[in-house]
Amino acid sequence: MKKAVFPGTFDPITNGHLSIVNRASSLFDSLVVLVSLNPNKHPFFNAEERVELIRKVTAHLPNVTIDTHADLVVKYAKDHNINVIVRGVRNSLDYENELSLFHFNSEIDRTIETIVLMPSADNIFISSSAIRELATFGGDISKYVPGPIIDDVLEKFKK
Repeated sequence: MKKAVFPGTFDPITNGHLSIVNRASSLFDSLVVLVSLNPNKHPFFNAEERVELIRKVTAHLPNVTIDTHADLVVKYAKDHNINVIVRGVRNSLDYENELSLFHFNSEIDRTIETIVLMPSADNIFISSSAIRELATFGGDISKYVPGPIIDDVLEKFKK
């Protein structure tokens, strides 16, 4: 069985993230969308909210599961017998960061491979931080956030 993990903060999940989830789920028998709990980041949505938002937009994908993890992704992969990490790269800055992370992960465990999926042209500029900023100021997020969670995201910003 080919298994992969797609880690990220997903604060919130975007159409760009979902595009990668959809494509990766067609490449692997099992895909874990891993909500990373990074102590250096201060997400707007708590872990449970992010997991629930991802569940709503991936319900149509039977081979996708959602989990959380507060340690290195490469450790999660090793502990769960997953040998592929899926990453999305939008631009050269993302590429440089991912290249460094790939080499770091390879030093930890050479048996875990990283593959990079590029976003579609209409998702290349989308980021969770831009969506949060747009929602904070009452902008229209409907082109950037999956339809089933738009109301959830907007409700969070009303509070």
